[in-house]
Amino acid sequence: MSIVKSNEYFEREDQVRIENFSFGSIQIDGRTYAHDVVIDRGQIRKRRKGASKRHRESYGHTPLSAEEKIPWRCRRLVIGTGAAGALPVMDSVQAEARRRDVELVTVPTKRAIQLLTTDARDTNAILHATAEVPSVLSVQPRCNFRQS
Repeated sequence: MSIVKSNEYFEREDQVRIENFSFGSIQIDGRTYAHDVVIDRGQIRKRRKGASKRHRESYGHTPLSAEEKIPWRCRRLVIGTGAAGALPVMDSVQAEARRRDVELVTVPTKRAIQLLTTDARDTNAILHATAEVPSVLSVQPRCNFRQS
């Protein structure tokens, strides 16, 4: 008798359409978000950065820390660091990605969206919508990000 392992990343086909991005907002599936978003296996939610706020003074901007609810159930995590690429990503996030064997891609949000529209398989994302230069993404399982 052979045992077939199920791979959770390939069980669903989620599609998220990122339609527009400009400083301060991002439009996904016809809805405009004026805050950071987390895309986790096809689901969109607001980034809750409260756990990272205690690091704000050290960075001059609230960074992304491993203390936040990060969508780790993926093979690649794309972090959009804002219009100017200024969202700090703490070393603890990079260390956790290595520990979980998740490829971490940290780029300005416009570039993150380009990556997600060309290959979003097994990719989750955290997209920062508002970062200017401060004082200092499914992976969607088999999802397709597409621009209108």
